[in-house]
Amino acid sequence: MHPRLLALVPALALLLACGARRDEAGRVLVLGLDGLDPEAVDLLMSEGRMPNFARLRQEGAYGRLTSQKPLLSPILWTTIATGKGPEQHGIGHFVALAAGTGEEIPSSSRQRRVKALWNLASEAGKTVATVGWWATWPPEEVNGFVVSDHAAYHFLFEEGLTAPAGGGAGNTYPPELSARLAPLMRRPADLGAEELAPYVDVSAAELARPFDFADDLAHFRWALATAMSYRDVGLALWREDKPDLELVYIEGIDSASHLFGHLFRAAELGGELEAQRRKFGRAVEQMYLFADRLLGEFLDAMDERTTLVVLSDHGFELGRLHDDPSKTRDLRRVSERFHRLQGILYLYGHRVKRHARLDAPSILDVTPTVLALLGQPAARDMPGRVLGEALSADLGGLRIASYETAPGSAAIPATANADVGRAQLEHLRSLGYLGAESAAGAAPEGVATLSPQAERNLAAISFQAGRYGEAERLYRRLVAAAPEDAALRTSLAGTLGALGRYDEALAMLERAIALDPLNVEAYHNRAVIRERRGEVEPAIADYRRALRYQPDYEPSRAALTRLTGTPELHAPASAAEARAAALVEEASVAARRGSYQAALELLVAAEREAPDFVLTYQYRANVAYLMGDPEAAAAALEKALELEPDNALFRANLERLRAAKDGGAAVDGER
Repeated sequence: MHPRLLALVPALALLLACGARRDEAGRVLVLGLDGLDPEAVDLLMSEGRMPNFARLRQEGAYGRLTSQKPLLSPILWTTIATGKGPEQHGIGHFVALAAGTGEEIPSSSRQRRVKALWNLASEAGKTVATVGWWATWPPEEVNGFVVSDHAAYHFLFEEGLTAPAGGGAGNTYPPELSARLAPLMRRPADLGAEELAPYVDVSAAELARPFDFADDLAHFRWALATAMSYRDVGLALWREDKPDLELVYIEGIDSASHLFGHLFRAAELGGELEAQRRKFGRAVEQMYLFADRLLGEFLDAMDERTTLVVLSDHGFELGRLHDDPSKTRDLRRVSERFHRLQGILYLYGHRVKRHARLDAPSILDVTPTVLALLGQPAARDMPGRVLGEALSADLGGLRIASYETAPGSAAIPATANADVGRAQLEHLRSLGYLGAESAAGAAPEGVATLSPQAERNLAAISFQAGRYGEAERLYRRLVAAAPEDAALRTSLAGTLGALGRYDEALAMLERAIALDPLNVEAYHNRAVIRERRGEVEPAIADYRRALRYQPDYEPSRAALTRLTGTPELHAPASAAEARAAALVEEASVAARRGSYQAALELLVAAEREAPDFVLTYQYRANVAYLMGDPEAAAAALEKALELEPDNALFRANLERLRAAKDGGAAVDGER
């Protein structure tokens, strides 16, 4: 036999083996449930209220899924769908900057620089369906269907799910899919009192208000209507078109948690918080039960050759009241502050071991595992692994070098729908993810660039990964573009400190503190450097200063406890101050629960015990503001400044109160 023919035999055997594996592959269904918290799921399962999740736990494989910071949905769900981090896939934030105008526009599929699961499966000859996944507009051409993330916003407008007037990129691929799915899409106004009754207790007048993302009830109706729509669309495509791979994304749990998560099983509330609880206190819990029913419907639609993957991109801290009650007045939990690093991951069905425990799964492991279940190899440029401990066959051995053939173009079509873009940004702004200045316009043709926040995120990711040289380069570029940004200077100083360049780092921190005297991270970073240099007392002073301005800042609390044995800033100097401190703590608890009058009475008693105990006046200012008395709040802050003249927080809040004609500016500093 010819030597070259002999050399081909092993390759032919490998191809035959791969072909056999593909023949054994069944269908894969991925359900992405944004923000579903593992502790909340465990609690509700223990009470017998989530039977379908209990079934997955008993008959499939489970592990808490470790996510990656920053805990922002477009980054995480793109990582999940590509098996690559943001430094590879290119999505760094909720928005990008449109070419030509520099306006902020929602992140899109054209910014993604690598292939996602629906592309890879299509190229392998599999049929696919993708429903509602982040950053899937404009919809890509696939061997199947894409219902883009614009669909949930587009039905806020009269044209519904159809393509925008004048042609251009619609909301689905193929475009004609829109007409077929339109009857399944629910608008917020379609949800009446009966359907909303399990979730909220509101009046007919409240239901009649026009739609506005700033309205908590309207926002929740949008979240629930979107979840119902994507559920029904996903079920229809799965049952009728039988794709080999389907991915369905449900956002509603996360939005409900941002809106009402602090009310989850809250008790002994008063005032405004009790009024909120009566209206919205069961909304989050009911959304978890909705997720369980949704799971049951998809389980019923599966056959014996289906593998189900259920996951969340992060968890959510539920039931903890705000340290500062003034920030609860509009209900929202700001940005990702209350996200937890761990979400859920369940595997169930075809070729999944029963009662298996996943070994520290990461969001980077999802794509390699789904590819293996589809009979396709992962790539060596995917950092994650196949979760073989959960699978009944060895599916993870073979890897190819890469599936990428060319870098992404990042071109944004000129026919982007500006109304939908504005609706997306308004949704994100109302949850605290974007500043008030964010605005969307039609995205002109050309190349979109990373937004400044996306560049910050990528720099932070480089720092967290220990790539300090790369992080320094990115932060220096950002500081050059925004030299008055104290936060950027603080981050650059942290990078310089990690590189051991302490003098440069300290100089950068001094400038950051001069720009923003309330910069908690700057004080903490300066303390870290001073501690490394053996300057313990100055370090302790900086840790205390950081906690003075943000009492729940955990890095400084931990450092102060380690160095002094306690994180307390205001140790009572006498028995009278000790009694006052106890009364102030009671007042803090009462204020967090909305019982402002009770808090005020406790603070009056604390002042009688120790007239010079500064925390009494800090809390008096907060409670007075919450009770609608800005003049009393200002008087309390003036007294606090007499006792602590160098307290920048007291001074800033007093200036804000004086500047606010109607008392609308919030007072920070409640611990």
